[in-house]
Amino acid sequence: MFIPNVFVSNRSAFRFPRLSRLAAAGALFLFALLSVAARAGELSFFGETEKDPLAYAPGEEIVFNVRLFEDGAPCAGKTVRWLRTGDDGKTESGEAVTSADEPLTVRTAIETPGFVWLKVVALDEAGNNVPGENHEFNGGAGVLLDRLGSAPEPDDFDAFWARQKERLAEVPLKAHLREVESPNDAVACYDLRVDCLGAPVSGYFCLPADAKEKSLPALLVLQGYGVASASKEIRAGKTQLALCINAHGIENGRDADFYQNLFNTTLKSYGFPAESNADPETSYWNGVAMRVMRALEFLKSRPEWDGKNITVTGGSQGGFQSILGAALDEQVSACHLNVPWFCDVSGTALQSRNPSFFRPEWTDALGYYDGVNHAKRIKCPVTISAGLGDYVCPPSGVMTLYNNLGVPATLEFIQGNTHGYNMKDAPKYRLEKNR
Repeated sequence: MFIPNVFVSNRSAFRFPRLSRLAAAGALFLFALLSVAARAGELSFFGETEKDPLAYAPGEEIVFNVRLFEDGAPCAGKTVRWLRTGDDGKTESGEAVTSADEPLTVRTAIETPGFVWLKVVALDEAGNNVPGENHEFNGGAGVLLDRLGSAPEPDDFDAFWARQKERLAEVPLKAHLREVESPNDAVACYDLRVDCLGAPVSGYFCLPADAKEKSLPALLVLQGYGVASASKEIRAGKTQLALCINAHGIENGRDADFYQNLFNTTLKSYGFPAESNADPETSYWNGVAMRVMRALEFLKSRPEWDGKNITVTGGSQGGFQSILGAALDEQVSACHLNVPWFCDVSGTALQSRNPSFFRPEWTDALGYYDGVNHAKRIKCPVTISAGLGDYVCPPSGVMTLYNNLGVPATLEFIQGNTHGYNMKDAPKYRLEKNR
C-alpha cells in the first residue's frame, strides 16, 4: 500500500503548526485516519476441495479452490505461492495473483494410497511469506485411504510389553495424596504422587466431595508435548474421578520459570535423542508408558470407581499416551483422541510418506511405542479428530491408526486445520466403522 511521505517516523518529533483548536483537531483526525489506512488488513485463507477429499480415486483430478481474505472480504492483487507435496514423493509449485471474483484453483492427482498436501502462503511486497498460520492455507486430500498400512511391528511386541508390566508390578501401588485448594466446594482436589518404576506418577486428582463407593466413572487426561504442571480437572471432577498427570513425574503447581528451566535442561528434547531410542527399555517413552499404566491402576484402585467405566483422552502427545493406555489396559472403556501424535513413526523412513515436522528419528526400538502398532490391541471404542493440513501429526499416520483399529471407531478430518491452527468454517469429513 502507498503511504504518503507526510509524517516523520518518530511520533514524538511530530509538531502541529500554530492552528486553531478546530484545525488541530481536524489534523489529528486525519493523522489517525491515515494511520489506520496505512496498516495492512487482517489476512486469512479459506480452502476446500470440489468434492469429499477422502473420496478421490487413484489418478482422479483433485481440485483445490483457495481464497484469500482481508478483513473478511475477498482480497485482490495479492501474490500467493503454493506448494503441493504428497505421500507419492512428488512436488509441484507455483505463484498466482489473487482475484476478488475467482478463487485460486490448484489441480493435482495421486496414484498411490496416501495424501497430497497443499500449502498456500501470502507474500509481502519483498516476496517473503507473511508470518502467521492464518496467512497460510494447509489442506489435503487422499486416495485409497483404507489401504494405508503400517510397517511390520517387532516380532516380540507382546512379549516386550508383558515384561514391562512385570517390571511395573514389582513396585507396590502406593499413592500419596495432599489436598489442595479447589475453586468449587463441591469438588475435592488433591496433588497426587503414585510410586512407579522410575519417576512417580504426578498429577491432580479431582472428584465430587460427597462421592460414594462404586458410584463414579473415571477419566484420565493426558497432556501434549512440553513441560508443565498437570491441570485441575474441576469440571470433570463434578461427576467423575478425574485425574490429569504430567508426562514426567515432576512437581505440579510451580511457577513458569521452574518448568522452563526443566525444558531447557534436564528435559530438553526429551524423547528425541537417537541414542536413548536405540533400545526400547532406555527410551524416554518407556517411563511415559509406565506412568500411564500406573495412573490407570490408581484410578481403578479407588473405592469410588464404578468398576466398569474408565476413559482416556488427550491431544497430540496426550493422544499418543491415550493410545498407550487403551492398548495396555484392557479395562479402559473409551478412548478420545485429538490430533494424536507418534502414529506411523516409520512412515517416512520405511514407506517414503510425507514427513512430520516434529517427530523422533526412526529407530527399530520405536516400533514398540508407535501408536499404529498399539491400535491393534485396543478393545474399546475410539474417537479421533485430526487436521488434513497437520504435518506434526500427518494425516497418513492418523489414517493408518484408524485402519489398524479393530473396534468401533470414528475419525473426523478437518480441512485446513494444522496442529495449532483451526481454519474458520472449516469443512469436516467423517469416517466410521462398527467393528
